[in-house]
Amino acid sequence: MGLLDWFKRGVGEMMVARPDDAKSHVVWKHPDTTVPMKSQLTVEADELAVFFRDGKVVSTLGPGRHTLDSSNLPFLSDLVDSFTGGDVFIAEVYFVSVREHAGVKFGGRVGHVEDPKSGVPVEAMVHGEFSFQVTDPERLITGLVGMGRAQSYMVRSWMKEQVLKVIRDRIGELLVKKDWPLLDVTSGAYTEEIEEEVLAGISGHVKSYGVRIPRLGNFVVAIDEEDADNLKKLYTDAAYLRTVGGVEGYRTFAAGKALMGAGEGMGKGGAGGDGAAGNGLLGGAGLGVGIGLAQMLVKDHRGGEMLAPAAAGVVCGKCSASVPPGKFCSACGAELAAEKEAAPAAAFCTGCGSPLTPDARFCGQCGHARG
Repeated sequence: MGLLDWFKRGVGEMMVARPDDAKSHVVWKHPDTTVPMKSQLTVEADELAVFFRDGKVVSTLGPGRHTLDSSNLPFLSDLVDSFTGGDVFIAEVYFVSVREHAGVKFGGRVGHVEDPKSGVPVEAMVHGEFSFQVTDPERLITGLVGMGRAQSYMVRSWMKEQVLKVIRDRIGELLVKKDWPLLDVTSGAYTEEIEEEVLAGISGHVKSYGVRIPRLGNFVVAIDEEDADNLKKLYTDAAYLRTVGGVEGYRTFAAGKALMGAGEGMGKGGAGGDGAAGNGLLGGAGLGVGIGLAQMLVKDHRGGEMLAPAAAGVVCGKCSASVPPGKFCSACGAELAAEKEAAPAAAFCTGCGSPLTPDARFCGQCGHARG
């Protein structure tokens, strides 16, 4: 070995520090356990140096340059190797980064969660980023990393699993307790609330290892596109229910809509694509049937809507009920307005619903005798 090589080796042994290519490691172990006395230990501003001997923590040094001498660092006296005459001490030195490590990506399945608004189970997923910070280097090494050569990916991988585990539990719990519609959750309306719950929940899982997770970033809860479309349709139907006054109101609304649709369809010729039906029986009946079906939705004497036969009659001005012609309302007893004789009520065929002229004895469309 040349003089220059010997000098370089001697200088290297006298300098104890984390190399540049290991700066990104959460925990880095110095490769040599025999350290010459009076070596220079350099600890960066964002890390701590932890000394171990025989599996036990001896001391922790903060940022700065330290001369490793038992005269200024008394704990070193317990580490001196007696076979070297006090020139070398035996210790395992770990450099632990205590800065906040940001941009750690995570993602995975939350599982099937029930949408509180519709009651439909939906497959949910989550992805985002989080940051973590070492608060107790000694606990991290003894409780998680171990005394071997530390690998940073082990710490990050374990942290990802903990975050995803808590998110699964908390999202399901929040949907049940808070009744948050799942589409509102996926829109980001409750991102801050979910983040607070997750951070509070995960604290108990990682604190015992000397780590904390201060924040989440780009946090997204997502569901399958097809599931999202189904939920939107269900929400729309629910809005119709509220508009027409609940289930019973929706039934009346749907019945009226269906009947009016049937009348329009008959007027256009039914299912025939060539319009032949429109020129025959249903051609003249369309208008009459449409009007007749529309008349079936009338108000009852309590003010609500009901389905009633389209019988000839008058509408009471007081209770809005459809009643037979006469001087008094058969529903509430109020006096009915006198009918005008000059304008007889329009007549329709009872067979096909086509309009009839006042002097017609038979229907001109279907030949049915006038009722």
